[in-house]
Amino acid sequence: MGFVRLLEAVAGRGWPDESGCRGRSAKISHMTSARELVEQALDRIDTVDSLTNAMCTLNPRAAEDAAVLDAEAAEGRRRSPLHGQPVVVKDNIDTADLLTTAGSLALSETPPTSDAKLVQRLRSAGMVVLAKTNLSEWANLRDERSSSGWSAYGGLTRNPYALNRSAGGSSSGSGAAIAARLAPYAIGTETDGSITCPAAFNGCVAIKPTVGLVPTAGIVPISASQDSPGPMASTVSDAAALLSVLAANGIDYASHAVEGRLAGKRIGVPRKVFWGYSAHADTAAEAALTLLSQTGATVVDNTDLESMVDYGFDDELLVLLAEFEPGLRDYLATRPDGGPRSMADVVAFNTAHADTELAWFGQSFLELALESPGVGSAEYAEARAACLTHGRDDGIDAVLRAHRLDALVTPSYAPAVPIDLVNDEHHWGSCTQPSAMAGYPLVTVPSGLAKGLPVAVSFWGTGGNEATLIEIAHGYEAARNWASGPLPEPTFPQFV
Repeated sequence: MGFVRLLEAVAGRGWPDESGCRGRSAKISHMTSARELVEQALDRIDTVDSLTNAMCTLNPRAAEDAAVLDAEAAEGRRRSPLHGQPVVVKDNIDTADLLTTAGSLALSETPPTSDAKLVQRLRSAGMVVLAKTNLSEWANLRDERSSSGWSAYGGLTRNPYALNRSAGGSSSGSGAAIAARLAPYAIGTETDGSITCPAAFNGCVAIKPTVGLVPTAGIVPISASQDSPGPMASTVSDAAALLSVLAANGIDYASHAVEGRLAGKRIGVPRKVFWGYSAHADTAAEAALTLLSQTGATVVDNTDLESMVDYGFDDELLVLLAEFEPGLRDYLATRPDGGPRSMADVVAFNTAHADTELAWFGQSFLELALESPGVGSAEYAEARAACLTHGRDDGIDAVLRAHRLDALVTPSYAPAVPIDLVNDEHHWGSCTQPSAMAGYPLVTVPSGLAKGLPVAVSFWGTGGNEATLIEIAHGYEAARNWASGPLPEPTFPQFV
């Protein structure tokens, strides 16, 4: 999952809001020092993360980093609105002072020597990198039968809303960390569903930006045409504030998370393909449509993407596999000597360490990537063109234009499936493929609980339309809070 079905107890304490009350909001009072925030987070991790296993590497210098930032704040030098805030970072994003493994033991002995560009931006904004979060190994493009949330390096991440349920993939640890209140901010990466799915499963907000808005330099790649890092948080405004740091383009995305922006918005409902696979998800999404209408938006039903009806995953998979091998080779060249230098080296490492790396499933996608026709081939060019046609030109953009829409809305995923390391995971449907192929943004917001498990809605838009999606998502979130309250915090039950 995270690749759309692979192409196909302890009570939460909450983070204090600006009034000092514990609640759903991840906004932290600026009267609380960075060091106190870090110590609170580390205490929470020590108390809770034995249940969720969201973290795979803690930053031993986090408290020291926070103290430096506190000294700056005391002198009146706050680097950004998020100065002193703890953030956790997915373990496929380079950090010079911490391991970056993509979940693979093959990368666990040769740490990167510099920060990814987006990590540089986090630090420049005065954020404290608290830890690296576990993920589905190689961002869930390792094997057709992989289990989301598992990696040889980090182990298995569990869902705080039910420990027998998947935390999704591939940004499993980032989603579980936000849900479990281990940190107020997290970074995930998405190629097709890898931010959206864990956000939906774990009941948190996520923004998958337009491809290219947030730099991918220093991130273990899959697809140059589809990879996109993005923020995860407890509220739309917090995720938007973090997006401002990541994008560093002068846009204050949080300023769009304000009241009154739903009035006049036209929001389409593409029912074919993207509704109807989960009664639980549909019920919550139908309630969302009602709230959107009541809050001033115009809901336009049956705005279907005919281009996606009966369109499978073959073209997209060919594109991903063709881009994966050369992209990984270029990335591995930036790592110190002693580690793998190619995908063939990774495959050989896994074979030689089958007792750990291949304990639960194989590496069929890595092997297929070695046999792919390559990005210079006619097959690749045809597949990439088909993805853009179906997802972008005849898909999202055509429907937005034909119906004069600001956005589309769909259920995100069905509720989290049970963890199963033995049998294949089964997922009924998702919302992410058109946006993934188009390189377009998605904003995912919890819509409620179904039998105790989170469900969510996702708002789709055209490229570069993050601000509008944030306005809509915040408006919906506020209406949901008014109607039913924030999503209840997880209680870490063993079984649902």
